[in-house]
Amino acid sequence: MKKYRIVTLAVVGLCLSLSFLASPAMAVEKDGVTMKDGKMWRLQDGKEIGRMDRETTMSNGTRIMMNGKMVTKDGKTLQLQEGQSLMLDGKLIEGAR
Repeated sequence: MKKYRIVTLAVVGLCLSLSFLASPAMAVEKDGVTMKDGKMWRLQDGKEIGRMDRETTMSNGTRIMMNGKMVTKDGKTLQLQEGQSLMLDGKLIEGAR
């Protein structure tokens, strides 16, 4: 009986640990910036939370300016287009939030 309790606690602990590890990764996929009506907006959990108010550097080294200009870590310059979003991990999303 004691062995069964220990195994159950271990499994529950493992499941809880995995759920905490998955949560931040999912948040990153929904957090970032988007171009809407020619203006840059910040996204949190996929929702607009306010205008972008300063240059931001994503986790992959890509910098995004308030006018939508992106500069990758290797120096390549791109312009964010209407409806595009740049996630905090630097992933560019076409027309979706």
